[in-house]
Amino acid sequence: MKKFKQKTNSSAKKRFKITGTGKIMRRKIGMRHLLSHRSARTKICKRGDFEISSSDKQKLKILMPGI
Repeated sequence: MKKFKQKTNSSAKKRFKITGTGKIMRRKIGMRHLLSHRSARTKICKRGDFEISSSDKQKLKILMPGI
């Protein structure tokens, strides 16, 4: 009987990146469009990448088996 490789979810590999130390990083929501009416403080707080929570790591292992 053949064993098949599990495929990585295409949308997940575009949204998450793994650092050299093994942390899984994501972007904060709300920075794509309609930014003109948002305050500068809101936009500053949404800059950069953030580590995902430990509970979400278990869900992500199903979508990205290589982690």
